[in-house]
Amino acid sequence: MGDRWHVEVDRTLCAGTAQCLHHAPGGFGLDSARQSRPVAPDTDASERLLAAAEGCPVEAIVITLADSGEAVFPPEE
Repeated sequence: MGDRWHVEVDRTLCAGTAQCLHHAPGGFGLDSARQSRPVAPDTDASERLLAAAEGCPVEAIVITLADSGEAVFPPEE
């Protein structure tokens, strides 16, 4: 992919299902409240991170291009 991404988890939405850990092992961790957090908020683009965002049942994961802030997921309509 070649791009750098900024990954965030909206803690007001995160339900702690850990689906992101399943889709992107090593990309996310759960804190003491069992809410997801990205291991490295600024990282290389990755199909696994995108799959984690797409697979989040509450759409709590937001991915943007690190240099421009352009939406990667969810896509702008």
